[in-house]
Amino acid sequence: ELRHRASPWQRNLGYPLAMLGLLALTGISILIVCFHVLELLLDDAAMPRGIQDASLGQVSFSIFGSFGAALQVVLIFYLMLSSVVGFYSSPLFTRLLPERRDTPLTKIIGNCVSLLVLSSALPVFSRTLGITRFDLLGDFGRFDWLGNFSIVFLYNMGFAGLTTLCLVKRVSWGAQAELLRALGERG
Repeated sequence: ELRHRASPWQRNLGYPLAMLGLLALTGISILIVCFHVLELLLDDAAMPRGIQDASLGQVSFSIFGSFGAALQVVLIFYLMLSSVVGFYSSPLFTRLLPERRDTPLTKIIGNCVSLLVLSSALPVFSRTLGITRFDLLGDFGRFDWLGNFSIVFLYNMGFAGLTTLCLVKRVSWGAQAELLRALGERG
């Protein structure tokens, strides 16, 4: 219904650009995680441990300098938004979605707790995937399991594999549906 009410500019330019942006961010995330997996295999320093004596502003936290730092920020916001969307899209938590002007207090509290847990897990999530090495006063590198190669390696491989699977599934199903629709109109 919203697509039919959208202007031609939104349908023909806005939606495709948004889709390309999402595909690009997902692809960049997968590439960074795959690169981090290679780093894990070759160098022990790639483990997501805390940074010792790295003063803010003196050491770049990205290989690509300012551009890389900006890309890390964009990817972290993308991961945050996709985590929230994925959380509320899961069948177990769809009932937790707030309703306009009709949300009970227990549901509001449940949403606050859920968002607090998701936002608290985001720094550890981004460090474990190798998207950033920045600690931001939390010293999240102190967790003992972040020094366990097997857990970090499997976590990275799981993220890369499942994200690639979802990406291929979404893109290929959309392309298949469009092909079938186009072939059905001709036949």
